[in-house]
Amino acid sequence: QVQLVESGGGLVQAGGSLRLSCVASGSILSFNPMFWHRQAPGKQREFVASISRVGSTSYINYADFVKCRFTISRDNAKYTVYLQMNSLKPEETAVYYCGVRGTWGQGTQVTVSS
Repeated sequence: QVQLVESGGGLVQAGGSLRLSCVASGSILSFNPMFWHRQAPGKQREFVASISRVGSTSYINYADFVKCRFTISRDNAKYTVYLQMNSLKPEETAVYYCGVRGTWGQGTQVTVSS
């Protein structure tokens, strides 16, 4: 079973940026789609973005609330999925999780101060 390890979280001011990484324990070549979700304190986990790669074509979906601010990408050679987050808002403080095929990492904390 694949293991996923997220990193890149931290404390950032509102309007700032962070880049999250999710490294898998093995090849992600056949893993489609891969997801980023988040869970804020006292709230349910929610979908943020997903990416599938078929040949040289990427199929990407975003939650409406992150469109034009977040960018998901993947590097199959590095077994890694990224989430570039720009213009962060305080309400986006949450633990961000990477997942595929029902397996999730431990999450990385993102805190956005006002």
